[in-house]
Amino acid sequence: MKKLPQRAENLRRALAQEAARIMSEHGIRDFLTAKRKAAERFGVTDGSVLPKNREIEDALAEYHRLFGGTKHGETLAGQRNAALSAMQMLSDFEPRLVGSVLAGTATEHNDIQLHLFAEQAESITFRLMDLGIDHEVVERRVRYGADRVVAYPGVHFEFDDHVVDATVFPIDGIRQAPVSPVDGKPMRRIDADELEVLLDTESSAAAP
Repeated sequence: MKKLPQRAENLRRALAQEAARIMSEHGIRDFLTAKRKAAERFGVTDGSVLPKNREIEDALAEYHRLFGGTKHGETLAGQRNAALSAMQMLSDFEPRLVGSVLAGTATEHNDIQLHLFAEQAESITFRLMDLGIDHEVVERRVRYGADRVVAYPGVHFEFDDHVVDATVFPIDGIRQAPVSPVDGKPMRRIDADELEVLLDTESSAAAP
């Protein structure tokens, strides 16, 4: 990427910080929407100075460190504990946690994002029905590269006072993660055991 003049670099950082503030305070989840709102607020029309999604996520993490305080940590811990319970409940479907709750940039507005794996997506809806959990069947489009977008079924439901948004992949989908909308690299996924370790580590770090 061509290096911008210092003034443009400063503007780019300011736009990333503003987009992060918008996402955190207004519950906007889409990077492009936040980016456009930040550009509009700053009166920027030059697309070359717009920040990358990765830069906005970094700014979002910094925003939480500066302004989130104890509340953000408690919110994130609550989301991750709810995610763990949901993953344990759906353990037959090899659940993986992905997205902002895993990355640590989630706010109270973000859903818990899971990837599930099944031969038939209906088996997951049947499981939720058996458990008495109201849910909505949705379609989720995921990207595997610049030119490959695949539609998969998904389920949307409330669990432990949080909203879970799960995409259902075929069994062999566990071998290849779709690309992250943040940096275009394969999404980071962790299983329930890894999430337990993460929760234990952060709980120990927070202890006085």
